[in-house]
Amino acid sequence: MNTVDPDLAAMMDDVFSDYRETHVGAAPGTRIAYDRALWRRLDSLGLVRLTGAEESGGSAASWFEAAELLSAASRHGVRIPLAEHDLLACWLLDAAGFPVDDAVRTVYVVPADGHAAVPAPWAGDVDRVVMVWQDNDRYRLADLDTEELSLTAGTNLIGEPRDTIHVDTSALAGTVVPTELACRLSRKSAMIRAIQVCAALDRAVALSIEHVASRVQFGRPLAKFQAIQNLISDAAAEAALARAATEVALRAAIETDWTSSLLDFRIATARSCAGHAASVVTRNAHQVHGAIGTTHEHRLHEYTRAALAWRSEYGSVRFWDDRVAAAAVAAGGQGLWPLIAAG
Repeated sequence: MNTVDPDLAAMMDDVFSDYRETHVGAAPGTRIAYDRALWRRLDSLGLVRLTGAEESGGSAASWFEAAELLSAASRHGVRIPLAEHDLLACWLLDAAGFPVDDAVRTVYVVPADGHAAVPAPWAGDVDRVVMVWQDNDRYRLADLDTEELSLTAGTNLIGEPRDTIHVDTSALAGTVVPTELACRLSRKSAMIRAIQVCAALDRAVALSIEHVASRVQFGRPLAKFQAIQNLISDAAAEAALARAATEVALRAAIETDWTSSLLDFRIATARSCAGHAASVVTRNAHQVHGAIGTTHEHRLHEYTRAALAWRSEYGSVRFWDDRVAAAAVAAGGQGLWPLIAAG
């Protein structure tokens, strides 16, 4: 984001760039365990609790800096639960008045009765899980030790832990928290994945541009072929649209403390654009790379598979498309343009 200090952004990028120079990405199909040594380094730089309050051990940065940090990690294919720890779990504890220690955390929203269980990110690898569940017309929160929970291990498309938690909330006391806190958690979770998808798509487009500029076919650089130019331009346009929609939503969220009346529409638009962009960028990027782009040795798949995995978390593409459509219908013919054009 353009509001982040350039030196801070460069430092964030350098940390993950240096790490990837000496560490190979996980093979497809394997479960990723985040690097504890990298976590300690990030902690020493004040990046693990980047947005946390200073009085609770955080660095008191904004979501602009957090978005830059998530983007840097995504650009370099580094898988680590920064977002789940800082922006979701520890934020919830701070907001609810709970103490925050050095334990690594994730967050889990228990599905309502009759809904299928949604896997919790990194649950089997962290120290504690901040759990939120609905109790009649109110919400409760508990900070639980992972060893106390019954888990079924799983992963997403890129091997990040996505573990199913089996829990009987009737056996938990929990602390009542405002409904608005649960609503903000939902918005923040969706925003995190939009930011990560956009960063992955931007990197896939950049790799594609580098490839076609350097690869020669029939005596000409691939970039000189009109068909290739069309594929690249379509991918770049979709990635730019997703990024623009996400930046608009993020700015609205930050400026209104996540309470804008249009924020749900902004986030739904960002997630819808990012979800559809993932399809176009993935298809076009692999097409211009040809066979080399399907190999494990080439890094393209680290970004295309990541975008496809993240776009389906905290709401599917269909879910966000329906949200956008419902908002448009509710606005009506006279209200549609003001809905789209409002800042």
